[in-house]
Amino acid sequence: MKIETIAIHEGNKTDSSDRAVIQPITLSTTFERGLDGSYPGGHVYTRASNPNRSSLENVVAKLEGGADAAAFSSGNAAGSAVFQSLEPGSHVIAPEDMYHGLRNLLKQVYAGILEFDFVDMSDIAGVGSLIKSNTRLIWIETPSNPLLKISDIREICKIAQAHDILVCCDNTFATPVFQRPLDLGANIVMHSSTKYMGGHSDVLGGVLITKEVDPFWQKVRDVQSLSGAVPSPFDCYMTVRGIKTLPYRMRGHAENAKKIAAFLNNHQAVEAVFYPGLTDHKMHEVAAVQMSDFGGMMSFTIKGTGAQALEVAGNLQVFTQATSLGGVESLVEHRASVEGPGTKTPENLIRISVGLENVDDLIDDLDQALSRL
Repeated sequence: MKIETIAIHEGNKTDSSDRAVIQPITLSTTFERGLDGSYPGGHVYTRASNPNRSSLENVVAKLEGGADAAAFSSGNAAGSAVFQSLEPGSHVIAPEDMYHGLRNLLKQVYAGILEFDFVDMSDIAGVGSLIKSNTRLIWIETPSNPLLKISDIREICKIAQAHDILVCCDNTFATPVFQRPLDLGANIVMHSSTKYMGGHSDVLGGVLITKEVDPFWQKVRDVQSLSGAVPSPFDCYMTVRGIKTLPYRMRGHAENAKKIAAFLNNHQAVEAVFYPGLTDHKMHEVAAVQMSDFGGMMSFTIKGTGAQALEVAGNLQVFTQATSLGGVESLVEHRASVEGPGTKTPENLIRISVGLENVDDLIDDLDQALSRL
């Protein structure tokens, strides 16, 4: 089946009793055993599994072309499950501009448990130079947040495979609509399903998808079940509902983003635009090979200070100044002030999550805010 059909049907299970077309929410925390002590419904206790979570995991696995998926209560919980599944003392190579929530998770929670180095993932030689005898994981994030850097997934996976190292790719910005890392050699894909999968800024979640059900994946599944950082049945239902329109929403996000990137690239108040769909992006050619389109996220720097960047964000009227991304509404954020001390994000940078409003309204709003500089 094509991706649109998968998105609509693979997360839905017709109820066998009343034949409801849309799968209902199963709120029960426990499930009845059969006379022989078995579980004929396939579920024991909702921390371990739930009908709605099974449907979510099935559709996401199918979208990414994976063998299995595991859903979590947040993107950070999903990432943490990968880190928890590594042996203590394992070495991790991660992007220098890794999403700050996961970066802080490594530095604050896993310090002393795991070793890690941060590197510019667009520098293939630099990635290879950091490999040590105890390197067990290379974490890729492409496009990255918030600088929209592109990592060559295929080339990094070749290096990893030569050293028997796992590769996990954060595919949140691209989604499986525009990029499928498992097809390029990655072992595991991670999403913050809070973002484009949910698509409406109203449900928190994360998900991992594996290429193979192997011993490492079983560890991830054990972490999911035993740690219990799982989404509620309602969260799963809402995410599945959002996924039904994911392919069409992503095309709208990308179409609007291209026009806005071109506008910003020619605006006199803008210093630089970070969007892989622009031909002058450093890694545009790599992005064009591994992505079918370039997504709805971008950042830009203004010709001014951090304080002025905050003013621009505050003067926008159609865009909402708020954290997060991937919803139908356009969001704007001054990332440096969110990430706090130690951020590598330029003070004059503004990140945009391009929504599905009329693009002319979005461009007019950006123009009026930038023209005040």
